[in-house]
Amino acid sequence: MRQPPRKPRTPRGTAPPTRGWDHVAAWYDRLVGDEGSDYHRHVILPAAMRMLDPQPGERVLDVCCGQGVLSRLLLERNVGFVLAVDASPRLIAAAKARGPRDARVRYVVRDARRLDHLADGTFDAAALIMAVQDLEELEPVLQGMARALRTGGRAVLVMMHPCFRVPRQSEWGWDESKRTQYRRIDRYATPMSVPIATHPGAAPGQQTFFYHRPLADIISALGAAGLAVAACEELLTHRQSQPGGHSRGENRAAREFPVFLALKSVKL
Repeated sequence: MRQPPRKPRTPRGTAPPTRGWDHVAAWYDRLVGDEGSDYHRHVILPAAMRMLDPQPGERVLDVCCGQGVLSRLLLERNVGFVLAVDASPRLIAAAKARGPRDARVRYVVRDARRLDHLADGTFDAAALIMAVQDLEELEPVLQGMARALRTGGRAVLVMMHPCFRVPRQSEWGWDESKRTQYRRIDRYATPMSVPIATHPGAAPGQQTFFYHRPLADIISALGAAGLAVAACEELLTHRQSQPGGHSRGENRAAREFPVFLALKSVKL
């Protein structure tokens, strides 16, 4: 019998996680801005839109919408309606403030684990963009997304790549003899939560938590929710190394080790 996905473990000696992102909403809103951060604009949002493939008139659910960067892009594609939910009242307020004022979008403060009547089975597509690693509990979120979708509806997840991007457990290294940059992975298979300083120096005590899960746990959670994985993209950085003695090896490594993972699934 397949075992259920494991709950991430908080490393010994760390404080209990701070719930939600309300306490860092102002920082996050400045980081993302109207059109997204550098990575949003060049990598994350293009992949999300390719996989969502939103069509005019469709209903789309934007889960953990943050300050609404994806929702605004969906409106530009002439979808029929966007329901955008986030647990942070400050991020929802930022999404409304950034606009546009449009009857086709509704922003709601809601815990993504408890979509309740909002998950009414009428949505053509649902998105969870750069939030998998922010969720202590993933399974109820995916189950709510599945309930929100019509049969055949699609759900798209974009996340930090769980195989190569584990905070404090992965890093770049340089092999001088081979003139090669490599990716070192110290831990992967164990679910864990890792405290992340949002902007060290400016506010050293302000942090969020990164919830790492191995890829098998994420795919199994999708399957348990009735969402069948139909496509996968491993997203590479668009950035180039600065000219120098290591630039050739660094650029080669950048073409080999993905930064983000995008999954498209379909409701059975």
